[in-house]
Amino acid sequence: MSGKLESKAARRSLMRNGWIVLLRPRIALMVALMAMLGASLAGQPGGWTRYLEAALYVVLVTGSASVFNQVFERETDGLMKRTAHRPLVTGELSVPAVVAYGVVLGVAGVVPMALRFNLLAALLLVVTFVAYVAVYTPLKRVSTLNTVIGAIPGAAPPLLGYVAMAGEVGPWAWCLFAVLFAWQFPHFMAIAFLYRDDYALAGHRMLADAESGPGVAGRQALLYALAIIPVSLMPFLGHVAGPVYGFGALALGVMYLIPATVFALRETRQRARLLMWSSLVYLPGLFALILVDRWLRTQMG
Repeated sequence: MSGKLESKAARRSLMRNGWIVLLRPRIALMVALMAMLGASLAGQPGGWTRYLEAALYVVLVTGSASVFNQVFERETDGLMKRTAHRPLVTGELSVPAVVAYGVVLGVAGVVPMALRFNLLAALLLVVTFVAYVAVYTPLKRVSTLNTVIGAIPGAAPPLLGYVAMAGEVGPWAWCLFAVLFAWQFPHFMAIAFLYRDDYALAGHRMLADAESGPGVAGRQALLYALAIIPVSLMPFLGHVAGPVYGFGALALGVMYLIPATVFALRETRQRARLLMWSSLVYLPGLFALILVDRWLRTQMG
């Protein structure tokens, strides 16, 4: 029993380590899974070891982007409750050390991606980094368009994994990119509504803030929840996925649409939380559908 408690304590300590916190572990895990899924759909030999390697390089570069985002936002992070614990805010880590860390992560992701996979994947990694750090991050204090810009690198991991394996952007890569792009809006509208006071303190321009007026976040969430249904059906309609995926994606889309509609009708914290949790069910559910449908199609020849 004591061994289990010590193990849990060790894991908690690791997750609280400043260098790990900078990587945003939950987001890093999600990025890895999305990149691996994209790699697996490219139809190239290599197996899961190769997919995992491609995902690692994607995670390293997105981790670098996260690090530089926190370098540039360390002052505003200190104004928000949800980010006040970050190591640059608390002084646990110094700016020069964190900058060096970010550079090492970025180089460790881009260079092997070019050498071990292909130049296109490495170039897209660089574009993703620049879009997040040099465009999205400063835009947060200038325009509510930051949500749209931020959704582009946010949707990139499966496309990057696919391109790493295939050397080109194929149908599944575009489909997954489009689904993730649309998925982020209801998800982030819910989060932005829940933390709108925090964002206002930091001077971030969000659609859910008071200046945008009531109902804007809800309408945006509903619009993209509606859009995700036809977007998610593209693989089925394009004959790259079967009926198991098609009917499952439709059901998941309706499941996502219902809380978005409820939130749009009246914006409350309870409804925003419901929408946020629905978004966290939708994405792994869709990914599971893709894998199950692919396995079934393989078994059927």
